[in-house]
Amino acid sequence: MVSNPTVISTFAGCGGSSLGYKLAGYKELLAVEWDDNAVETFRLNFPDVPVYHGDICKLSGDECMRLAGITKGELDVLDGSPPCQGFSTAGKRKYDDPRNSLFKEYARLLKELRPKVFVMENVTGMVKGYMKQTYLQIIATLRGCGYKAKGEVLNAMYYNVPQSRERVIIIGVREDLGIEPSHPKPQTRPLALREIAPDAKASRSQKINPWIPSTRPICTITKTPFDGIIQTSIGTRPLTDSELRRVSSFPVSFKFIGNLSNQWARIGNSVPPNLMRAIAEHIKANILAHAPQNPL
Repeated sequence: MVSNPTVISTFAGCGGSSLGYKLAGYKELLAVEWDDNAVETFRLNFPDVPVYHGDICKLSGDECMRLAGITKGELDVLDGSPPCQGFSTAGKRKYDDPRNSLFKEYARLLKELRPKVFVMENVTGMVKGYMKQTYLQIIATLRGCGYKAKGEVLNAMYYNVPQSRERVIIIGVREDLGIEPSHPKPQTRPLALREIAPDAKASRSQKINPWIPSTRPICTITKTPFDGIIQTSIGTRPLTDSELRRVSSFPVSFKFIGNLSNQWARIGNSVPPNLMRAIAEHIKANILAHAPQNPL
């Protein structure tokens, strides 16, 4: 088995996916992100990972490999979560939203880098209704890059995240490796916030804090702070900063820069680290462990 697989993260955001890969034992060679606050936050938490701070459209495959210190075909995993606002059921779903085409830049780098595996994440809106045609086009494009590709809807609440957050996860394996893509099976039952983040004061007194949700995961956290209202046994209230991190499986030690809106946007746009950890561990054990060492 590859002990420390390599990964490059595109559309890296503040590093939710990067943290998941790190926890799974991967070495991140490069992160690609354009948002200033996201880049500043990423660098604060991953000081040893090089960052390409700019427009992915202007990043060539050759430059990407130079920055990462690799050659074509050497990378284990190319990860990416192209912006999803044009697909999201939470907003105005527009077939021709220019953000929907950013996956083409991801596919371009995929074709130029030729990693063994790729992981692409997006919202479930891309597989619903008329947007499904776009999803089928995306799958066809990725397969056209020389990969066997398979997409599944995974809910983070089955992967040690106390939040019901469904995402489409597309995993691809380079055709010459002769391995079929697959996804991790559910690892846990749905968890409530209290089970992984009990209130400290309530814990010391051995009493149950009625203000903490107790029976089920909370709903999906989006980039809008207003959506952080949660139902408890005695009413509704907003999430605290600490709870916001924990319901998305970010550790309290993870540092954010800026105001509450900045923090919420970073977390709301991130893949929960524990979900990505499960995906990364699955790929490491079930795909990379069986891949030829020098297939190209």
